[in-house]
Amino acid sequence: MNLTNTYPSLQGRVVFITGGGSGIGAGLVEAFGDQGARVAFVDILEAESQALMRELNERWGEPRAHFYSCNLIDIERLQAIMAQVQQELGSISVLVNNAAQDTRHDFRDVTPEYWNERININLRPQFFAAQAVYEQMKAQGGGSIINFGSMSWHECQGNMTGYTTSKAAVLGLTRGLARDMGPDGIRVNTLTPGWVMTERQLNNWVNDDTRKVIDQSQCLAGDLMPEHICAMALFLASDDSRMCTAQDFIVDAGWI
Repeated sequence: MNLTNTYPSLQGRVVFITGGGSGIGAGLVEAFGDQGARVAFVDILEAESQALMRELNERWGEPRAHFYSCNLIDIERLQAIMAQVQQELGSISVLVNNAAQDTRHDFRDVTPEYWNERININLRPQFFAAQAVYEQMKAQGGGSIINFGSMSWHECQGNMTGYTTSKAAVLGLTRGLARDMGPDGIRVNTLTPGWVMTERQLNNWVNDDTRKVIDQSQCLAGDLMPEHICAMALFLASDDSRMCTAQDFIVDAGWI
């Protein structure tokens, strides 16, 4: 990943990333590892995550990436892993709540069970991961929590109300936690990507028609890629953003 900035404050820090096995998450694992951080990541995709970990650690020549298998619906498992990471790698300084699932659905077909599952994947883990990491960060005198939002609800995107509802709620989660955790030096921000050209998006939803929409809607021409999101995440995780909290940082090529 060709990112030009380096952040000395990230060297040796422990970073915890949800959904790190593919897409933007895999880019985040690589970007933080390139900065010399120790990166723990969870994902449900075991084969992909193991392959990513092996590939990156071989390139780095040392084990900077550490994969833990986890379905984020299982909050107890998530919290247990975060405690395990503290024991094995050290206290977590940066939490990146990246994981989400934007599967399309017709609102007329949504059942209470399906609705709860959307919330339990896209919103609930962000809160409980932040809750679990709080004492670790407090003991260090601070830290950075980066909650991932989405431009989808800003632009009134349909066919995934469970997802857009969850992502809209992330802003409230961020601002509430920023106030509660601020006295302990913990920064909490939202990072809101636009339409990022991940493999999942290209395989499922990007076609000639959606390309036209993207071209018309972005102020900046060109594809929005995972590295553009990673660049903002590195800044928000580093000491360079020490006075940034409770904000929504949008990386969408100027979607209008």
